[in-house]
Amino acid sequence: MKIKLFLFILFGLFVSKAQYLSTEGKDIIDKDNNPILLKGIGLGGWMLQEPYMMESSGGASNQQEYKRKLTELIGESRTQTFFDTWLDNFVTKEDIDSIASWGFNSVRLPMHYNLFTLPIEEEENITDITWLNKGFEMVDELLAWCEENELYLILDLHAAPGGQGYDEGISDYDPEKPSLWESIHNKNKTVALWGKLAERYQNEQWIGGYDLINETNWSLSETDLRSLYIRITNEIRTHDQNHVIFIEGNWFANDFTGLTPPWDDNMVYSFHKYWNNNTIETIQWVIDMRNQYNVPLWMGESGENSNVWYKEAISLFEQNNIGWAWWPWKRLNTIVSTLSINSNENYDAVMRYWKGEAGMPNPDDAYQGMMDLAENALIQNNNYHKDVVDAMLRQPSSDELLPYSEHTIPGFIHATHYDMGSQGRAYYDNEYGNYGGSGGTSTWNRGWKFRNDGVDISASNSQ
Repeated sequence: MKIKLFLFILFGLFVSKAQYLSTEGKDIIDKDNNPILLKGIGLGGWMLQEPYMMESSGGASNQQEYKRKLTELIGESRTQTFFDTWLDNFVTKEDIDSIASWGFNSVRLPMHYNLFTLPIEEEENITDITWLNKGFEMVDELLAWCEENELYLILDLHAAPGGQGYDEGISDYDPEKPSLWESIHNKNKTVALWGKLAERYQNEQWIGGYDLINETNWSLSETDLRSLYIRITNEIRTHDQNHVIFIEGNWFANDFTGLTPPWDDNMVYSFHKYWNNNTIETIQWVIDMRNQYNVPLWMGESGENSNVWYKEAISLFEQNNIGWAWWPWKRLNTIVSTLSINSNENYDAVMRYWKGEAGMPNPDDAYQGMMDLAENALIQNNNYHKDVVDAMLRQPSSDELLPYSEHTIPGFIHATHYDMGSQGRAYYDNEYGNYGGSGGTSTWNRGWKFRNDGVDISASNSQ
């Protein structure tokens, strides 16, 4: 009887672990206890509107300023209506269905804390923690869509209370208020938020894990980041023993000083990679860290580059057993992401006004522009870049050329509809990606239209 009971307990523990993503040596293990390479999309621009993604750089340095200026222009009620509609439209079930149907297996959710709790400046007492339903309800709905599609959802605190970096745009940091690192109350609120999330999602098998703080960029001691991470980890583990914890380094996730060795047995080191060469030398430092500490790696954010750069980078990651999440899913007027949101003249007029390039627009016209933009954020109103998806999911393991479109003779064959494939095969251009971080070129499609290869394509009214 004792032997049977012991075996039953062991079996129960194995089944429990197998329900979730977990770590085993240098591998991330899926719910079936098999090694998995995460191939994901980051939903940047949804819960946190970074200025460059909204084309407000030079007019609003962070989301707080964006919202404040918009309120001054169109009023508080209309501003709230825009943000509510934006949150409703930017990611829908159709977005998540599409992510799964195209072959991705995971989603990284960049969260703004202010959808879950008040800023410390708005609390009645600075030590209070007031919970807001909006953020949790959004995660609940997103998780349901992911579960239906068997996509792992990784929660990423992209904007921590107070902001975690000097770069205002990516964490909504306001230099006139205390940052995360300058306020114990912001730290306490961050720890409490992760505890609340862990308590809520502890038994959800399609939660892929917790990415504790995105891209810290702050002058810290060797112990500051580790100490806060350990506080957060301990708070999570009081509720949730099941889910992976993803740890990013300082200076945009690439400085792990003080963050080794690991302090949890279900932990992954997450680095980011942008705008340099795609050679083994550029990632050898994280591979060495993996080998030394026997811990998995995840490339949690990259993108904003050309298709050939995507193919090279993802091939490099996958050949070295490193999963990845690409950035972003959609943004305004772009060719680099899977989806692009069309702007409109009324919205552009608001941006010109904020940047000092034009006078104040009519508030009614400005409001119409904001609401048209929110409507354009729906996936059915986006421009779909199938070449970007092809570069991420097919080209890293295949040099085969695929037709961009069907051609019929007699008829027009557009030069821009060349095959989908890489530099030197589908097309040839001297500039085909941003390699500026390694001293190379930093441009590709100089026309910034239609496709994300090195071919320079501009808009034309001719047939």
